[in-house]
Amino acid sequence: MESMKDYEQELTNSFRVIKEGEVVRGMIVDINDDEVTLDLGYYAPGVIPLTELSDDPDFSAMRDLKIGDSVEAVVIETDDGRGNVKLSMKEANEASAWDKLTKMLEEETVVTVKIKESVNAGVIAYLEGIRAFIPASQLALTFVENTEEYIGKQVEAKVITADAAKGKLVLSVKAVLKEREAEHDREKMAMIVPGSIFEGTVESLMPYGAFVQMDNGLTGLVHISKICMKRIKKPSEVLSVGQKVKVKVLEVKDGKISLSIRDVETNTSDIVTDVIEDFDYQCEEIPNNPFGSLLAGLKIDE
Repeated sequence: MESMKDYEQELTNSFRVIKEGEVVRGMIVDINDDEVTLDLGYYAPGVIPLTELSDDPDFSAMRDLKIGDSVEAVVIETDDGRGNVKLSMKEANEASAWDKLTKMLEEETVVTVKIKESVNAGVIAYLEGIRAFIPASQLALTFVENTEEYIGKQVEAKVITADAAKGKLVLSVKAVLKEREAEHDREKMAMIVPGSIFEGTVESLMPYGAFVQMDNGLTGLVHISKICMKRIKKPSEVLSVGQKVKVKVLEVKDGKISLSIRDVETNTSDIVTDVIEDFDYQCEEIPNNPFGSLLAGLKIDE
């Protein structure tokens, strides 16, 4: 036998008053080409017009929602003229979306988004239903001139600006690429053994030394004291940007590579600019030791 207790929740709901602006939760009971209907546990059903589902142009009610799903929505009108409560899911999603986006910013989360359109100085994508801008300078490791080539492509990015008050969401693909490039460099660096010799190209000259890009793609510093045998005032005295050199790895520490050109025996003669004069050594008596014969016949000019 059913009792009043069995109808307690229904009775409570019958006295409930829903107000405009309130966030309500309901279960989807119908999806059609015009709207999504929710059971709010209220005397009137809730309806969400398709235009109030999401701002994301790729969102599809038929594909992304299903009957039985529980969703939140904001009350737009308590009576849409047909006895229904008119709701907006995108307004409810927007409130929680900014919380999620702020967390993504703080945790440097990598997300996958699809480029929807090209605009002035960048492209547009959607994340958590929010319109996001990716500047052309943040679309790749270098500035992208033709942003239209990216339309329809999926990219991995990080949130670099999430300002709910201004409705400003900015993403960066470059941040992800730089992080992966750095990780790849760390892996390559871990494989380098001090004492190894590499071919390299002088990348830049500084007062304290020269930066050389090795043939493995990594760049190290040749301190000015390690460029050649003689003392020089500046690297440009013996080196130039673009010059091919051989370098020896001295140390790999704290993400930095110390190199030497001077210590590469096969290249020393090309770098040393001191002139060492020839000399003869002569000894009238042959020293009484196994090496005496090596000195015989040598003469020093006085």
